[in-house]
Amino acid sequence: MKKALFSFLFLAITLTVSAQETPFKCNLYNDTYQVYMKLNLYDNLMVPNQDIFGELPGYFGAKRDTRLWLVTDAEILSGNKARLSVVNDFGSEDFVGDLIYNGEGKYTFKHKEGSVWKIVVNGKYVKIPKEIQLVAEDK
Repeated sequence: MKKALFSFLFLAITLTVSAQETPFKCNLYNDTYQVYMKLNLYDNLMVPNQDIFGELPGYFGAKRDTRLWLVTDAEILSGNKARLSVVNDFGSEDFVGDLIYNGEGKYTFKHKEGSVWKIVVNGKYVKIPKEIQLVAEDK
């Protein structure tokens, strides 16, 4: 009985530590603007239909817009904060922002400098606010 209890506790602690170590390997979403982020700042990932760029740290997209914003560079500043350099898929606009992990699957993205992050909805540009809340999608 002691071995089973010890094994269960060890497994629970291991899973908790693993989850805490990779807050920047995630799929994030904002319902209000219907935008998402796919990130893996540890191993990078392939951006769909953008193979020419190779593996990147991640990308931003929108449910109502087929264009993507590519994360070209990322630096983890602390255990819960990363700085992202982002460019649109045409290469004509770029910006820098911080992604902050707030715990419990909640994140804040803060635009720091550069072009405005915008998407097209019904043929018109919609600006995404300089600060936006995102939540992790179920895996």
